[in-house]
Amino acid sequence: MTLSPTGRLTPVRSFLPIILHSMTQSSFDFDLFVIGGGSGGVRAARIAAQHGARVGIAEGFRYGGTCVIRGCVPKKLLVYASRFPQSFEESRGFGWNVPAATFDWEKLVAAKNAEITRLEGAYSANLDKAGVKRFAGHARFLGPNRLAIDTPEGRQEVTAKEVLIATGGEPVMPEDLPGVELAISSNEVFDLPVFPKRIAVVGGGYIGVEFAGIFHGLGAKVTQIHRGPRVLRGFDVQMADLIVETYRDKGIDMRMNTTLKRLDRQPDGSIRITLHDDSTLDVDQVLIATGRRPATRNLGLETVGLETGKAGEIRVDELSRTQVPGIYAVGDVTNQVSLTPVAIRQGHAFADTTYGKKPWVADLDFIPTAIFSTPELGTVGLNEEQAMERCAVVDVYRNSFRTLKATLSGTQERVHQKILVDASTDRVLGVQLLGPDSAEVIQVMATLLRMGVTKRDLDQTMPLHPSSAEELVTMRTVAQRHIRKPAQ
Repeated sequence: MTLSPTGRLTPVRSFLPIILHSMTQSSFDFDLFVIGGGSGGVRAARIAAQHGARVGIAEGFRYGGTCVIRGCVPKKLLVYASRFPQSFEESRGFGWNVPAATFDWEKLVAAKNAEITRLEGAYSANLDKAGVKRFAGHARFLGPNRLAIDTPEGRQEVTAKEVLIATGGEPVMPEDLPGVELAISSNEVFDLPVFPKRIAVVGGGYIGVEFAGIFHGLGAKVTQIHRGPRVLRGFDVQMADLIVETYRDKGIDMRMNTTLKRLDRQPDGSIRITLHDDSTLDVDQVLIATGRRPATRNLGLETVGLETGKAGEIRVDELSRTQVPGIYAVGDVTNQVSLTPVAIRQGHAFADTTYGKKPWVADLDFIPTAIFSTPELGTVGLNEEQAMERCAVVDVYRNSFRTLKATLSGTQERVHQKILVDASTDRVLGVQLLGPDSAEVIQVMATLLRMGVTKRDLDQTMPLHPSSAEELVTMRTVAQRHIRKPAQ
């Protein structure tokens, strides 16, 4: 089998199906073996086991994967911590006299670690309850239906009728950058032994933007370096530019259209950054957050004839099947939509479809997502640029205001809201929110967009006053209308 450009599986001559099905089910140690104990792999293993499958799973680091161990969960805890100084300052406008606050990085890291350990235990316990056999080690293919697991006790070999690859992604470091060994990735940033008073964050994706805000909020002098003209490629351009504007107002040094030339350790222990124009910057830490790639190295994929794409991704169809029968993949390793909830849904759909006789496919439309910057960006559906490409006439509704809280707190930050509407059908195409609690509101908007909400539906909804969310149902004036010119 192979994948066509449309993602459909098409048959080709192969000896693999003969080998894969030459053994009876009882000949295998497991019906399913999952490589990777992150959110997608754990969900798939649990559900498959609950459907009666004999399931094994291997994880070479810690159960819970990137999201739980060194991703969205610890990141959000750091975001919470970073917002307290602003809250302390704003409280003065409401009559609070807050004494000089002090921050303890080591205490925060210890508290974060305790919570991560608790969550890891919950993941492992749920696997045990479901009857999944856990292995602590790196798993790789030895051949069709055969895997080796390199554990602390030594190498183990197992056989499985079917294998699910759910190894997630890993940070990309620029190996050709002189002095790159002095920098850290998003893996190490959560456990720095000493809080950096000066830090350079390299990269303009969501990880870079979030950590620039985190370290600034915690009191570091932050410089964000990005090779492009604007951050957050693929997100709404206006909202991305507003984040940069707000960051600059806060005092973050935003350096666009520049790259690193080299890193050098200085006698005082600091790191000197030389940029492409030969200007220099001395910092205590350099975080490189220039992207992630599918974690497909050292899996032995060549032994089963499984080829990866240009980014190293495992290509799958809508049912998570690879071009090799009996081998599946879900989550970030497929390089489709790198979000934890997507991996979980794909893993659940795979298990229900393959072992539960309840076929379904994870729906990748109207996925809500958030950038946990400060201010926070929440988005669902199309951004303005995408809407203009897909629809003949797009009505743009925009809103910008200071919150009621800001009238006493004194903050000048504004909330920005945008609703995109297909003028021919009145259907809402996308919603963009920038401001406090945007992630909470955008989750509800995702449900509405999936149900086909129209602008008229929003207009007829009673507002909840006073709230920032009420503005989403009180916008009446079209701020801009985009009319796509017909092709010549």
